Amino acid sequence: MYGISTILGRFLTFVLTPIYTHALNPADLGVVATVYAYIAFLNVVYGYGMEGAYMKYVSTLELGDRKQVFTVPFIAVALSGLLFSGLLAIFHAPVAAISGIPLRFESLVMMGAGILLLDTLSIVPFAALRMASRARMFAGVKIAGILVNVVTNIVLLFHWHTGVEGIFISGLVSSGLTVVLLLPTIIQNLVPSWPGTILPALLRFGLPSVPAGIAGMMLQVINRPILASLRGDADVGIFQANYRLGIFMMLMVSMFDFAWRPFLLQHARDEDARPLFARVMTYFVLVATCVFLLLSFFLADMVRWPVFGGHSIIDPRFWEGMDIIPVILLAYVFLGIYNNLIAGIYIEKKTGKLPLVTFTAAALHVVANYVLIPPFGLMGAAIATLVSYIVMAAMMYVIVQRIYPVQYELGRLGKIALAAGAVSCVAILAGGGTTALLVKVILLPGFVVLLYLLRFFEPHEWSAAMRLVRAMPGARSVKPAADDVPSSS
Repeated sequence: MYGISTILGRFLTFVLTPIYTHALNPADLGVVATVYAYIAFLNVVYGYGMEGAYMKYVSTLELGDRKQVFTVPFIAVALSGLLFSGLLAIFHAPVAAISGIPLRFESLVMMGAGILLLDTLSIVPFAALRMASRARMFAGVKIAGILVNVVTNIVLLFHWHTGVEGIFISGLVSSGLTVVLLLPTIIQNLVPSWPGTILPALLRFGLPSVPAGIAGMMLQVINRPILASLRGDADVGIFQANYRLGIFMMLMVSMFDFAWRPFLLQHARDEDARPLFARVMTYFVLVATCVFLLLSFFLADMVRWPVFGGHSIIDPRFWEGMDIIPVILLAYVFLGIYNNLIAGIYIEKKTGKLPLVTFTAAALHVVANYVLIPPFGLMGAAIATLVSYIVMAAMMYVIVQRIYPVQYELGRLGKIALAAGAVSCVAILAGGGTTALLVKVILLPGFVVLLYLLRFFEPHEWSAAMRLVRAMPGARSVKPAADDVPSSS
């Protein structure tokens, strides 16, 4: 249920991308992307680690009872959030000027402050639902807020033509509704008691996570403000619209990660755990590469198709940034590889190594953006993202091999990269048009054939694949042979 709410939420958020491209010009969408990038950073500051701290202490109840452990962090973030948002509202004009937000949009700072406060009020109640295993309530509130956000955006942008302000009004409405839906949880857990020992303990646990959270957020959104300062809001809007098209790969990586982390912990002490993890890496990269090729070959053409009354999914004003789509997709593949490699960190309880990786990647991301954006524009920002994720995965590989060595199937991974690189080069040389589209259709099965010629597949894998094909609906059902697939697969 938690996974469904997260994945569905991200997909519904993606639905807003084509809406925005038809309702706003690139410069206005760039302003939206920049403001929400700042909101993403401030969300980390507003929460200052209280979610994790609450979950830690409500699970042990070493200080106070369950309701006291809820009350203290909830009141703390509510009061600090009210203070922070009050300051942003009072000084909204200078904040907008310092942030590079155009003068006509300085009201967005006040609305952003409201969104931040409302989202902060939801942090501890959502954590309480998770700790109480109320997954349906958690998912229902999340999805309800997102649905209201989408519907309100459509009404305000296309019926009332409110422009950029309508997007932030929608954010206020959805965040406010979320708090209202969480009121029963809040009221049920609030008590007029504040033991003096709880808050210091929560702060000691939560505050150290803030720098790592900021570093992680830098990897995701820092390129928007940098791009705005170097190239202007219009380029940010074009970049944002095309960056969001990478959501399909992001969803695949997210769905894998939801299953992977419990799986690796369940099998951590198995005798064949390390070969199993190596095989999982190989299969993940294989599937992710297939998805990468499919999307990089056809996604840009698909979003140009006239499907909504003659209108394309993405407005033509944003098409010039579609060259970045394969780069962003590949960046998410390396994020998935990083998630695979993190197994050793969790098994050996070496999470203290994570800040080194995230801070190094975040610092590199900032430098790469400033170096690559001036000569290469949008593609420079995309390449900076890709390089950061590659470095993050490479660092994690080196660290994990020292604390939890796994003999990953590097030879087989190299064959996947070789085959994918070959078919991608042919697709690039094919250019555009109908002929190129047919070439790309042929290249997808050609990728599998090339892997076969490179002897990537082991005999038991090929026979297992053939059984799956024969077992598909409409095909003859075949009883699998017991010795075709080893137990570790």
